[in-house]
Amino acid sequence: MRNQLPNVLLITADQLRYDCVGYSGKYPVRTPNLDRLAAGGAAFSHAYSVLPVCCPARQSLLHGSRPETFGALWNYSGALPVAALPPDAFTWARTLAENGYSCSYLGKWGVNPDYDATAYGYHSYLGEAEYDEYAKKKYPDVHFTNGYFGESNPIPLEDAKTHWFADRAAAELERLQSSGKPWHMALHFSEPHLPCRPSAPYDDMYDPADMPEWEGFRDTLAGKPYIQRQQQLSWGVEHFTWDDWAPIVARYYGLISQLDEAIGKVLDALECTGAAENTMVIFTADHGDMCGSHGMMDKHYILYDDVVRVPLIIRWSGVRQPGQTCDDFVYNFLDLPPTLLSILGLELCNPGHLQGKSLLPLLAGEGLTEPWRDAVVSTYNGQQFGLYTQRMIRTRQWKYIWNPTDIDELYQLQSDPGELNNVVSDAEHASILQELRSRLYHQLKADGDALVSNQWMQRQLLGGAKLND
Repeated sequence: MRNQLPNVLLITADQLRYDCVGYSGKYPVRTPNLDRLAAGGAAFSHAYSVLPVCCPARQSLLHGSRPETFGALWNYSGALPVAALPPDAFTWARTLAENGYSCSYLGKWGVNPDYDATAYGYHSYLGEAEYDEYAKKKYPDVHFTNGYFGESNPIPLEDAKTHWFADRAAAELERLQSSGKPWHMALHFSEPHLPCRPSAPYDDMYDPADMPEWEGFRDTLAGKPYIQRQQQLSWGVEHFTWDDWAPIVARYYGLISQLDEAIGKVLDALECTGAAENTMVIFTADHGDMCGSHGMMDKHYILYDDVVRVPLIIRWSGVRQPGQTCDDFVYNFLDLPPTLLSILGLELCNPGHLQGKSLLPLLAGEGLTEPWRDAVVSTYNGQQFGLYTQRMIRTRQWKYIWNPTDIDELYQLQSDPGELNNVVSDAEHASILQELRSRLYHQLKADGDALVSNQWMQRQLLGGAKLND
């Protein structure tokens, strides 16, 4: 018997680039299950992370507003003060639970170090610690030696973290469906976050010799902020050639394909429950990964599309044209809360602080009552290598990155899609630079970003009081 209200299955990856899914057609990574999901729903080609760091992004997803508005500036690990969403804050998961949904959470958390998902509206929680305990007990002799650069995982595929969580998600889907209530499951994989350690057969699925260079790889970093060169030094990769990066990229591809197989297991399990037609399936990632692009590791101290642009797929019976690609600018996490509330008929539960927009008009092909956004804004506030504030605004043609303590960045994206050439000091672009600074200021102010609340920061953006050479 079908539930009247649709179920919601949210699946996320950790650190997955927008161009490393097969349906993007950009790089030769194979993801047949994600391709199948996209073919049955809507894929968004310009989905952006509001803050490309794990914890702030995930807290923003649950709360529905930019991380800066509630103090989530960085990951809560390391020496920095803990900045985490409190359990009494609004979450849309709690709203679903209060309206009759059974809610389960599996996988990576990253919302609060002291409280798990059951304090935020979910009825059950299975976290990474449970897998770590399982793997340590069953494979006590497994050790890794290559650090963040990754290596093959000797743990068999069926016991790899991807497939361990997929199996438990499959069992949980069956339990949820048998309850007779509408349900929501959040399944947050921790892959393909570095270090990439794919199991056989995915550990050698891709030949390093066949890895094409990233579009942004051949970057001299000339005329760019000092911290980008320092990032290479901090990781010890300043002399890496593509021959050094290619095996790392091959493992990244391999782990993505391994993750795709695990997602396929979950989608097959959903089909077996008979609930697929009445389930909205959402897939996305918290942010991307440099993985050698611009000669860098990880995702810190930069706002290149490599890390802020992410995949987003929504499969739902209300999608007007299954298989469509939507090119509008969207926020993968910020737009999901209002989208879910509107589709589930819970608009009256909107607390008023949500800063995203419902994607329902784009999905259903309804007429827009107002123009859709023509730009996106992403932010960054520093992490383990030091505090460093950045704010970015991206339009179709331009990306402007405000670095308050260093040179700004301006990229002409149509002629320079790899974001290699910083043209911020070119006099011919002075008018567009002024326009983007003004637009960024007004958006940050409207969103409650305290960075623009003082006269010195306003002078940089509105008065052009900024050294850019």
